[in-house]
Amino acid sequence: MSETAPKTIGNPASWVLQSLQSAGHGTAEAIEELRSENRAKPRVRVLDMGDISHALRAGWEDFKAARSDAMFLVFIYPLIGLGMVIAGFHLAVLPLLVPMVMGFALVGPAAAIGLYEISRRRERREAVSWMSAFSVLRSPAFASILMLAFYLAALFVIWIMVAEAIYAATLGPEHPTSLRGFVGDVFTTGPGWTMVVLGTTVGAAFAYAALAISIVSFPLLLDRHVGLPVAVTTSMEVMRKNRVICLAWGALVGTLLVLGSLPFFAGLIFVVPLLGHATWHFYRRAVM
Repeated sequence: MSETAPKTIGNPASWVLQSLQSAGHGTAEAIEELRSENRAKPRVRVLDMGDISHALRAGWEDFKAARSDAMFLVFIYPLIGLGMVIAGFHLAVLPLLVPMVMGFALVGPAAAIGLYEISRRRERREAVSWMSAFSVLRSPAFASILMLAFYLAALFVIWIMVAEAIYAATLGPEHPTSLRGFVGDVFTTGPGWTMVVLGTTVGAAFAYAALAISIVSFPLLLDRHVGLPVAVTTSMEVMRKNRVICLAWGALVGTLLVLGSLPFFAGLIFVVPLLGHATWHFYRRAVM
């Protein structure tokens, strides 16, 4: 009689490695998923403010049900924020501190992909844990998700380059001599206010672009595997049909992220999971 090998629970590193290996085995399928344009396009609903309230309530329920798992997944984000602040106190980087912190929201939809998976599984009444988030590595849509995340990361880099150019054209190009002197120049001089107004306007344009291409695209890729072109065009259609609601959603996300950054980014441990779960439910309200 042959003996069955005992089942063991691997450590997180080995589990993720196994997931990556599984993802590699499906490379051809993932590439086909990435470029697919022939799948039926999802239909987009017309939304109202009640849909935002519903998404937040449902996201809160998901957060309460999987609180420890979600907080574990996003624990690194406050550390990233603190790292940005510490780097910002170097005088050469100081003018880019606010653009870096605010621009971090541009890649937020990609950072929450594991939270979408937890909400998706809870919706299907499946068992969830923090390891459930890594099942996206085995998804046929993983290549599409990775490519869209790359686009958002590129948008973030371009925003930082533009912010640096705005500083150079107003208060620069010399580096600030002190933190106090820099803050004084920003709020008490004409070039400083020009930098604030111009930077805010241009930053809003970058935020709008990121919101338009990603407001539902990541959850849609995870849920239906429609291919990257269809996911992005569907996201833009949601924005086109519901511009006011989508802008209100973006403003809410931005406000909560700012509040979660105080003090010392600790609040992001709670805010990011709530917004991640809520984004899944916003997608479910927006796309049929």
